[in-house]
Amino acid sequence: MKDMNDLMAMAQNMAQSIQSDMDKAQANLDAIEVEGVSGGGLVKVRASAKGRIVGVAIDQTLLQPSEKQMLEDLIAAAFNDARTKADAVSTDEMKKVTSGLPLPPGFKLPF
Repeated sequence: MKDMNDLMAMAQNMAQSIQSDMDKAQANLDAIEVEGVSGGGLVKVRASAKGRIVGVAIDQTLLQPSEKQMLEDLIAAAFNDARTKADAVSTDEMKKVTSGLPLPPGFKLPF
């Protein structure tokens, strides 16, 4: 049987390995892009899986003063669509890192 020092060293090595994997996954999330779309493609928002907005594209037909309220609504919808997709990608990527860890349902990493 291993002594307590060996068990502590093993636990510390596992924790360091998990932290390293988490750091890599977080860095990877900023490189993955998703696109939120609204208005049948008239408004598009590109975001990283971490939620950083990369770009916005607006169809020229919406650039009329009479369409201001609709354009604002479409931009908000595209942002929300991009955020939903970013959250889904982030969750999938983090599951790869945390697979095998006995985490309770709904527990999110990083904290």
